[in-house]
Amino acid sequence: MRYDTPVYFQTVTEKGAYNADTGDYAPDTVTEDKIYADVTDTGTEALRLIYGDLKQGCKVVRLHRPYKKPFDRIKIGEKKYRVDLSRRNKAFYVSEVQ
Repeated sequence: MRYDTPVYFQTVTEKGAYNADTGDYAPDTVTEDKIYADVTDTGTEALRLIYGDLKQGCKVVRLHRPYKKPFDRIKIGEKKYRVDLSRRNKAFYVSEVQ
């Protein structure tokens, strides 16, 4: 396995402060941890076991060492993913979110 793909574990902190002058809420703050991982497409058999059918935009993210910090989502390239299944904090089955 080659751990050559940069993966960002993101934590989203909602500010939620209302600005009466503009009428808008403050934007969310996103903090990232960059980790190199082995990223592959999820196999057909695993897709059926996890999701019950075939689903587009699913990947497997494998780490060299477990990632133990809390996080909300994973970013690979410009796409954001949610974790559907985790194995000992070293392998994550993720699906793309809009």
